[in-house]
Amino acid sequence: MGKILPWLRSLDLVVLLSLAAILAGVWLFIALAYGVGAGSTQHLDEQLLLALRNPENREEPLGPPWLADVGRDLTAFGGVAALCLVTVAVAGYLLICRKYRALLLLLAATLGGLLLSMLLKDLFDRPRPTVVPHLSYVSTSSFPSGHSMLSAVVYLTLGSLLARLVQQRGLKIYFLGVALLLTFLVGVSRVYMGVHYPTDILAGWSAGLAWALLCGLVAGWLQHRGVVEKTAA
Repeated sequence: MGKILPWLRSLDLVVLLSLAAILAGVWLFIALAYGVGAGSTQHLDEQLLLALRNPENREEPLGPPWLADVGRDLTAFGGVAALCLVTVAVAGYLLICRKYRALLLLLAATLGGLLLSMLLKDLFDRPRPTVVPHLSYVSTSSFPSGHSMLSAVVYLTLGSLLARLVQQRGLKIYFLGVALLLTFLVGVSRVYMGVHYPTDILAGWSAGLAWALLCGLVAGWLQHRGVVEKTAA
């Protein structure tokens, strides 16, 4: 305790809030995993899925016909292809700027998030929803949502990186806000497509947020020690 308390006093408010959010994300994921494993969330999950389908025809999603196309477009933002393209684009920028250590940190955060997502899916191996037809192709297990988790990891990591490039607080908030919005829309679209239960999405968000924040803290600590290049002027 003698070493921990001085260390905590030296941390700023942002770091303390990030640590609190990481702990909250981990706690929420554990709570959801326990509920899913015990089957206590199944009925509510299915009712929420059915609420997004036409009461007269479960083959059709709720809303006008064009909304299904919007759902497919939004869910693509959380796909491996889209996330890889975005990550490669930012990695190219860091490479051009010769920020090689920052590039390695970015790749470690995204690839680490991908491996964690695959590990969790294999560990829980929850079947996909069967109460409604799938409107999007799926081949892996359901819990947690890989699209939701990887969207949180990639978009929040990149949003944080962009926020470090500018000095204006408004722009920092804008970048992080866009990252949160994209993550939210991807998760909602997965439920609308009928390929995930709501608890899968919440678990993906909580795990992805915790991982992204942890990587952000590590990046800040390494930059403070001069191990990683600073991304802001």
